[in-house]
Amino acid sequence: MNIGEVSKRAGVPRKTIRYYEEIGLVTPPRDPNGYRSFRDADIHKLAFLGRARALGFTIEDCRNLMVLWDDQDRASADVRTIAQQHLLKIESKITDLEAIRDTLTHLVHECAGDNRPDCPILDKLEKFSRI
Repeated sequence: MNIGEVSKRAGVPRKTIRYYEEIGLVTPPRDPNGYRSFRDADIHKLAFLGRARALGFTIEDCRNLMVLWDDQDRASADVRTIAQQHLLKIESKITDLEAIRDTLTHLVHECAGDNRPDCPILDKLEKFSRI
């Protein structure tokens, strides 16, 4: 199966497939002519990686999840730990984004948005740059 067909079936762009091969996440065999020869197992791995990346897992997390996925003797606690750590990072980012939203909401409400040059948004940004 060629990379174009694999891309469609796995839902992963060709460039991403090449990158995953470059960093060793997938290793499709090569035909004598040098072309990749993807197997169904490669499509499953690529789809798995695509879903994991869509959930925001890092490449290293994906690498660890792939190892666990391939290990039939794995402990689900190991998988849960990776997911739990990722969830904590996401919750932290959400908290940071909410603080940014609150600050911007306040600044937008403070700005008259008229033809005067006074602008609390710019004033606040100026103060942040000095810190």
